[in-house]
Amino acid sequence: MNLELQLSDVPPVPQGLTLYHLAPALGTEVHGIDLRGELSSEVVDFLKALLLRRKVIFFRDQEISVDRQIEICRNWGDLEIIDFLPQHSTHPEALHIKRDKESRGYENIWHSDVTWRECPSKASMLRSVNVPEVGGDTMWACMETAYEMMPEPLKRFCEGLTAVHSVAQGLAYTQGFDKMAEQVKRFPPQAHPVIRTHPETGRKSLYVNRAHTSYLRGVDRHLGAELLSLLYRRADVPEVQCRFRWRANSIAFWDNRSTQHYAISDYFPAEREMYRVTIAGDKPF
Repeated sequence: MNLELQLSDVPPVPQGLTLYHLAPALGTEVHGIDLRGELSSEVVDFLKALLLRRKVIFFRDQEISVDRQIEICRNWGDLEIIDFLPQHSTHPEALHIKRDKESRGYENIWHSDVTWRECPSKASMLRSVNVPEVGGDTMWACMETAYEMMPEPLKRFCEGLTAVHSVAQGLAYTQGFDKMAEQVKRFPPQAHPVIRTHPETGRKSLYVNRAHTSYLRGVDRHLGAELLSLLYRRADVPEVQCRFRWRANSIAFWDNRSTQHYAISDYFPAEREMYRVTIAGDKPF
């Protein structure tokens, strides 16, 4: 991959802002912006375009409230609520993600958020409050680049396939089988295309993940399991990844339709505290 080519369609940068790119495939830090203040329509439009092109964007030294985090996210659409995960005490739109000596991190698996919904989330904004002195980084993988790097015969085989996604897998591990059974009744398994088309850019991406994908519909289970294992490993390739080291008051904002992420859980028993606000999405096609 050529960095110049990868960045050729980055939108014009408004005056006063500068960009620092983490990797060719995805990931850009935006400097010179204060998210506490009112954002002009020019800046909002730029951030929307940048997110589509760079998949995940980052901000440093942004000491904002949960109210402000929610307000910013509303520029991208309606917000999603997941009521069986820990929420902010007065703002159900914000998940409170805290790990410490009493709660080891378990998000260390490549995944796209809530693909078990009929309409998985569009994007998420994660804001750090307390972070470990060392460790606790998060990685993202561009699943558009992962698709582009697939051999042509594999692409052709996967076109038209659908995969079933279920809330059961993650909950059985993190919250137990009783909780899993309860939520499966509320959120029955959903079938999504293995190769998804982005609704705004038209770009194709690989849309299966280890955390939530159960099986391939209409494919022999043994063959399907082998194929899924092969497809999952496309996120493991360093050429499709970027890695972000957290500091207090850092923000990551990612397009959930074209990426996967992995929260590295190497910091136990240190504390890591975050707030996540998520924009509701649409049905994959």
